[in-house]
Formats: sequence, structure tokens, C-alpha cells
Amino acid sequence: MPRSQEPDPLDSGPTVNRILLGTQLRRLREEAGISPQEAGAHIRASHAKISRLELGRVGFKIRDIEDLLDLYGVKDERERNAFLQMAARANERGWWSRDSDLIQGWFEMYLRLEQEAQSVRTYEAQLIPGLLQSEGYARAVLRLFFPNAPAHEIDRRTTLRMNRQKILTQPGGPRLWAIVDENALNRPVGSTAIMKAQLEHLLELTALPNVTMQVLPFLAGGHAAMGGPFTILRFAPPELPDIVYLEQYNSATYLDRRADVEDYLWAMERLGVAALTPVESRKLVERLLKEGYSR
Repeated sequence: MPRSQEPDPLDSGPTVNRILLGTQLRRLREEAGISPQEAGAHIRASHAKISRLELGRVGFKIRDIEDLLDLYGVKDERERNAFLQMAARANERGWWSRDSDLIQGWFEMYLRLEQEAQSVRTYEAQLIPGLLQSEGYARAVLRLFFPNAPAHEIDRRTTLRMNRQKILTQPGGPRLWAIVDENALNRPVGSTAIMKAQLEHLLELTALPNVTMQVLPFLAGGHAAMGGPFTILRFAPPELPDIVYLEQYNSATYLDRRADVEDYLWAMERLGVAALTPVESRKLVERLLKEGYSR
């Protein structure tokens, strides 16, 4: 078994295994006094690849793991086998692999993390968060982002987004805490019928015990997240850091440095204080349905 003596990592999903294995490889390298450059040269790669391996950002080649274990002086067969089993588990393909032609690498990483998170905390300013979107709303949003895509591609992208939501109802799924700007509830995306269905969908999902939504009202004025939307992912293994996900138009940033994460945790807490309570938020959605989308 790897030296950390933690609970069996093979009980975790592939992404968690990838991050745990990367962390343990970094510890082995540092204990052996070997630089990233030396490790990279040993597996015929750059130090940048070693960095990506140790951060769990890429898959593992079994040959590379074997060569690194040799370099780091890991001789015990049981310990080596445990590392190699983790590598094999970490390389398992996700359910979205059949649609890999539609998914950018920077977003696939998020899908992997979201699937294995213990909790997902998110703030959204302009749109309903992806995990809370109805099918019609999601399709309308995707048409905005991919205006030249053929109908069959939009259908596939919509199905992909709907499949993401299955984590909310599956056993052991994450707890979702979403803070949604009131602007997102009032901004019409698609037809009146689509918006009505979206608000009804919100009421259905927020009735789940693991889903909490708060609306940040216009009257809250300036707030702690004026810089834009963000998501914070937390995982069950205590040795894994929280990860902040920041999505841009055609790329994304992942933050795991403690000081950076603390800033976003603070912002999320402040947003929660400024927002309506979950009960008040549901009442607002009900009022919007009655007054604005009753036709």
C-alpha cells in the first residue's frame, strides 16, 4: 500500500485517485531528493509533465509510473502494485467519453471533479447554474453559445448537460448550494414557456434535501462577488484541497492554493448572508411564476 497509510484510495473515483496518486508521487520524489526536471528526463518528458502528473491534471501511463517508482526507490511489490492499481483506476473513462468530441480539455477536468465532489458551492450572475437548468432552458443557452452548430449537435450538448444533473439524485451525490443573482431569474432566455418551465424546474430541484438555492436580490446592491461567477468543489478525502473553478468564454482556471480558496470561501459566505433565505428564495420564484410567467 502507498506510504500515506490513509483509507484505501481505490474506494474513491478515478479523479480522486488521480489527484491522490499525483500527491503521493510528489511526496516520493521530494523524499528521494529528486527535482521535477530529473524526474521528467527519466520518463522522457519535461518537468511540466511531472507537474501535471503530480497535480492530477492528466492521465497516467503505467510505464511512466513504473519508471518513476524505480527512480524513487520503491522496491516493495505490494507497494508498487498499490500505486499501479491506483493508476489504472485513475485512467477510467467518464460517462461523457462518448461525447468527447464536444468537450474541451479544460471543461472535461471540471466534469471529472464535479462527479466526485462531496459538495458544490456556486454563484451565478447571468444564467441559471448548469446543474439547475431545465432541458428547454439549457438548449436555449447552448444555442446562444454555439449559434452555428447544427440541431443534432445542440441536442447532444443538451443531453450532456442533463446527464450532469443525475449526480443530484444518485446515492452519495454531492450537496449543492447555489446562489443565483435575481438578474438570472428575470433575464428571459428562450420563450415565455421555456422560462416558466425553468422556474418550475427550480422549485422541483430545490425540494431535494441536498439542494439549496438562495437568490441574491437587486436590493442587496454591491456584493462580494462583483468580479463574476465561481464554483467551489470540496471532496471527501481530507488530504484533497478545495478547488475553485473560474470559467471564461473559451477556457477555465482552477485554483487550489489555500490563500486563493479562502478568498472565495469568504465571498461565498458573504453572499449567503446578503441573499434571501432558501424559503424566501422559493417564494420569490413562486411569485415570478405567478406574476411574470403565468401566461
